[in-house]
Amino acid sequence: MKHETQVSIHPLARFAATLRWQDIPMDVQRRAEDLWVDWFGSALAGQGARPVCSIARFALSQGPAQGPCEVLGSAATTSPMMAALANAAASHVAEQDDVHNGSVFHPAAVVFPPALAMAQSLGASGAELMAACVAGYEVGIRVGEFLGRSHYRVFHTTATAGTLAAAAAVGRLLGLTPAQMQHAFGSAGTQSAGLWEFLRTGADSKQLHTAHAAAAGLMSACLAHDGFTGAQDIFTGAQGLAAGMSTDADPARLTDGLGTRWATAETSFKWHASCRHTHPAADALLQVMRGHGLAPADLARVTCHVHQGAIDVLGPVVAPGTVHQSKFSMGTVLALAARHGHAGLNEFDSEYQAAATVALRDRVGMVLDPEVDAAYPRRWIGKVTVHTADGRTLHGRVEEPKGDPGNTLSREEITAKALRLIAYGGAVPQDAAQAAVQRLWQVAQWPRVLRLLN
Repeated sequence: MKHETQVSIHPLARFAATLRWQDIPMDVQRRAEDLWVDWFGSALAGQGARPVCSIARFALSQGPAQGPCEVLGSAATTSPMMAALANAAASHVAEQDDVHNGSVFHPAAVVFPPALAMAQSLGASGAELMAACVAGYEVGIRVGEFLGRSHYRVFHTTATAGTLAAAAAVGRLLGLTPAQMQHAFGSAGTQSAGLWEFLRTGADSKQLHTAHAAAAGLMSACLAHDGFTGAQDIFTGAQGLAAGMSTDADPARLTDGLGTRWATAETSFKWHASCRHTHPAADALLQVMRGHGLAPADLARVTCHVHQGAIDVLGPVVAPGTVHQSKFSMGTVLALAARHGHAGLNEFDSEYQAAATVALRDRVGMVLDPEVDAAYPRRWIGKVTVHTADGRTLHGRVEEPKGDPGNTLSREEITAKALRLIAYGGAVPQDAAQAAVQRLWQVAQWPRVLRLLN
């Protein structure tokens, strides 16, 4: 490539280009496998959703009718880019995919789909696939942390940082040199996009965000492999990501503990089928209700003590008009959790507009809490004040919501969650789902990545 010797290679590009499975500590390898199985359930849960079907139809209309890459939950195969587009859209709609707290970033939805597609196209091994995915997680999380809290107020970090995460994962599978990886980052960064405005009207854009990030990242890596050049200082250049998308960017976050601090292992699983900002308060409310033997009728008023990010994202959603929008309504999530003990996919589908849910939803409010806000995004503390119908004032607090690294899911729980999600999607028979999940746990031993579903 032209002028490669005239620029310094960013450590993040060098790391992503050279990471090998054997370089990754065993506990991080195991967590990557956990995240892989967890993602599979979310992708199949979302494949039949109306916005996902629309994106999948578009992808299949644009790509070859047959190709090396599967569209999960269907018999269709196509090119890597079109498969990544369709599968990434499916991965984020059920609101059960993983999340990294410090970056407020959902890695699985934008890393696994393009990496799987490229691995199937190349005939890569399972270990090569998983090393690439860890590279994607490490890059995407660090870019999200770098962009900071100001970025998230307007931009959907999974859509923006996700483009670079996808480029890193695909670039690793393609064997990009560090210089090529830097070019891929430049091309991915200039395509970063995704605005929160869609939430105000319950539009379908969130699925487009992950689809675009996965496909654009894949394209960026492939172009770099072919000699295409990208901006060499996409992070901190005068007209780069920090300049255009953040007022509190911290370049040190891009290389924080690179190779020793494994951000992949910090990633959380989602227990409730809703925006992660609702989970701490939902868990704190359930703690109060269980500890004091309360029923939903006992709740006169619930105040959630939250960080500013929760207010920014959830605040506009007052009276949700769609199932997906309701997952961004603090009141709806807490009402469903109070009524059913959890806020699951079936509960949202059938109960989000039920009279009992709406009545309780309207008794839930949010206030900015200085302690919670200061801890965020590193820690997502859950605090609620509950006023009961008989005049009591009760307080609940959780330090780590269920699914966080310190309150994580076992492999048995991950398997059960994945099977529930696949059953919800309805495209795969139970016996086939069980067989697929059991195979997925052995991914690092696969000599070649083939179809995940027969």
